[in-house]
Amino acid sequence: DEFISSPPRKTVRFGGTLTDILLKYDKGETTDFELLKHQLSDPDIKDAQIINWLHEFRASVAYLTKELEQLVSILLKLPWLRRSREVVEEYLGFLGNLVSAQTVHLRPCLRMIVSHFVPPRITIREDDVDISDSDDDDENLSENFNTCHRALQTVARYVPSTPQFLMPILVENFPFINKSERTLECYVHNLLRVTVYLPTLRLQILELIIEKLLKLDVSTPQQDIEDAEETANNSDSEEKSTEEGLFDMEEDEERKGNKDVSSSSDRMAHPLAERLDILMTILFSYIKDVCHVDGKLDINNTKDLYRDLVSVFDKLILPTHASCHVQYFMFYICSFKLGLAEAFLDHLWKKLHDPNNPSVIRQTAGSYIGSFLARAKFIPVVTVKACLDLLVNWMHKYIDNQDTGANAYCDVALHGPFYSTCQAVFYTLIFRHKQLLDGNLRKGLSYLQSLNFERIVMCQLNPLKICIPSVVNLFAAITRKYQLVFCYTIIERNNRQFIPVVRSGTGGDLVQTCTNPLDSFFPFDPYMLKRSKKTIDPLYQFWEELSAEDLENLKKPIKKGTSEDEDDDFLKGETPQNDGVVGIAPNSYESNTRSPVSSIGSPPDCYVPYPQ
Repeated sequence: DEFISSPPRKTVRFGGTLTDILLKYDKGETTDFELLKHQLSDPDIKDAQIINWLHEFRASVAYLTKELEQLVSILLKLPWLRRSREVVEEYLGFLGNLVSAQTVHLRPCLRMIVSHFVPPRITIREDDVDISDSDDDDENLSENFNTCHRALQTVARYVPSTPQFLMPILVENFPFINKSERTLECYVHNLLRVTVYLPTLRLQILELIIEKLLKLDVSTPQQDIEDAEETANNSDSEEKSTEEGLFDMEEDEERKGNKDVSSSSDRMAHPLAERLDILMTILFSYIKDVCHVDGKLDINNTKDLYRDLVSVFDKLILPTHASCHVQYFMFYICSFKLGLAEAFLDHLWKKLHDPNNPSVIRQTAGSYIGSFLARAKFIPVVTVKACLDLLVNWMHKYIDNQDTGANAYCDVALHGPFYSTCQAVFYTLIFRHKQLLDGNLRKGLSYLQSLNFERIVMCQLNPLKICIPSVVNLFAAITRKYQLVFCYTIIERNNRQFIPVVRSGTGGDLVQTCTNPLDSFFPFDPYMLKRSKKTIDPLYQFWEELSAEDLENLKKPIKKGTSEDEDDDFLKGETPQNDGVVGIAPNSYESNTRSPVSSIGSPPDCYVPYPQ
């Protein structure tokens, strides 16, 4: 009875069925067709109407050829996402039918889906200027994104070539970096979700995301981030002192206020650094989720992702000079398993000692090896020793080949990779010497003596002249302390040979001394982004600031005949401890244009007085 009394399914309210309208249009009768377009474009269109239309269109996809792309365009603009479940299911069915019958509409369908990867725009005008951006308050955002991914999976199921058409669309739709943090966050998150069900796109998507992160990173130098934080801290303290005593707040308000402060304290003062921080947090979460299944490390997943990330590292990170944060995705994935860290070091070593690679790439690989060995807590001493053996042996062979020939003189252009390797070894020793000597001092000293630093330091290529002064001075102090080599005579001679460079400018002549002829940097210098650093800090070897007492200790050589179990007190406060405290370390950001005082871990020189 109910079925008989129910009205039949409505077709169009004019001119017969959809098929009739499309056939008429084909013969040149456009009246009904224009009415159809008008009805579909109605902003007040009801759910029932959308369902009726979609039902008819699903049965008539054969007629939706390229000539009707304007009509298809209107259908793709239908507000289907924020409708009832019935509308969503009908629309997904329509998309499947459309792309399987008319692949000519594949690109527009993909564009429509990808356009929903960011929150919808809301129109805001201020003084006749459109400052519209995404609507951050949409409660259904997560559900909408889930539906979009269902739609994309539906299309990919019907059209196997979807990935190759999708990738250019993902690239062209990537939001500009000045878009809101929420817009960037949603888009990157959705891109990474695509890699889960379209794995063939993973490498390209990771490349796209990391390329954008790199642009953000090089647009926010460490000094700018520090300056912004300092300015923000100063203005906060001024506001607090102004407000003090003006009004007494209720206890519950106080508690609420404290909560706000703690949540906002994770925000970066620099707007681009804030965006980078959010996106790096997403990337770290993605790496962790892919590599772990039910809380356990999945070796195969991890190896596959590692290969993709190394490929991106080679293509984008290695050729980029002085990026501060993005390279930490390699640091993070290597922390999951020692084998990965060793594979990464081996990969860098191959880059470094291959003479077919450009010199600049070889030098950067050397910087990465030194910084990684020094800073990665998860690398054990046995691996550090293996790497030092490899590097030092190569350096001795290099000296054998070069030290007596026509090129046996100090020149960065000729011997850049050699100097970079020297600096990597010196830097590693500064951070790791305590661990290398730990437990059995005599055995440790015997190992360090076997490296024959004296020959390296004294050779004609004169590495102490080229390496960063802060590294050279600490290396000199440590090697003197343990009577491995006496560097100060060479350092003094080098200092006398430094020729100041006079640069003319609008403010008059400026005399500069080049303290970084290698133009080297330490890629794993302290990580500064507040949210994402919570992932890195537990894995990171910090540096402790030198105290006056430590500087005194550096002057005292160890006594001959020290027993192997005697506890040596060298650099009590200076040596990196396992727990680690942020302080000053030799750093790549020392130059005459930077303030060494404000920068974490970057003195222009860690000065140790020469012994008399």
